[in-house]
Amino acid sequence: MTQATRRERLRAETERDIRRQARALLVAHGRDAVTLRAIARELGITAPALYRYYDSREDLLHQLADDICTDLAVELDADLARIPPEDVTAQVYAVCRGFRQWALAHPQEFALVFASTETTLGACGPDDRHQVGDQFGRVFLEVAGRLIASHSVAGSTPPDVPESLHADLEVFQRVLVDTVNDRGVPADTDLLPLSAVYHITQSWVRLYGHVALEVFGRFPFAMSNPEPMFDSMLAEILGGMGFTDR
Repeated sequence: MTQATRRERLRAETERDIRRQARALLVAHGRDAVTLRAIARELGITAPALYRYYDSREDLLHQLADDICTDLAVELDADLARIPPEDVTAQVYAVCRGFRQWALAHPQEFALVFASTETTLGACGPDDRHQVGDQFGRVFLEVAGRLIASHSVAGSTPPDVPESLHADLEVFQRVLVDTVNDRGVPADTDLLPLSAVYHITQSWVRLYGHVALEVFGRFPFAMSNPEPMFDSMLAEILGGMGFTDR
């Protein structure tokens, strides 16, 4: 092993240690506790030394958010692996339920990635494919796209899709079609018209809204068990597309 290779290996190990400690602080004490000074203290190094690995605290948080989305995608992929590929409806339920369960079990990670007001974070959703969270967005987009592709929506864009949204939806439509095709599932704009893209976008907003309210304890009234409401919402979303409950 050359000296350069050893240095690269040591650098990679140090970067992993930094992010591991940052995540531990996040989980235990929340986002505000993740500071370069606190991480350096835990690792036994000086705070300025961390700048050899990350340009700023924001850069570190960005990498941490990406790690979190990668881990979430791994969990969802494991759930999907237990479901027959042709049972797309069951895959949709698995991804949506898995996301909710993960969020409830990891509230601090959820808050960092999905509830950040910074432009460099909070981009783990299906319409932010080229930013942080590409991994989670991929899982969601694949399953949503395959669901639509397996249940062709005939005809042109119906009048219930606001014309003012067409330009944005067309961009997302291209992302969705490319994602599904990249995974070997044939799809085009005929199989995924703007009406289907609009439905997917609305569905994500509803799912995210429910999960966020539940994670942050912000339901408008006391609810001992929100899970039946979540499952009912899933059934309603899929039922509107002609799919049955699971």
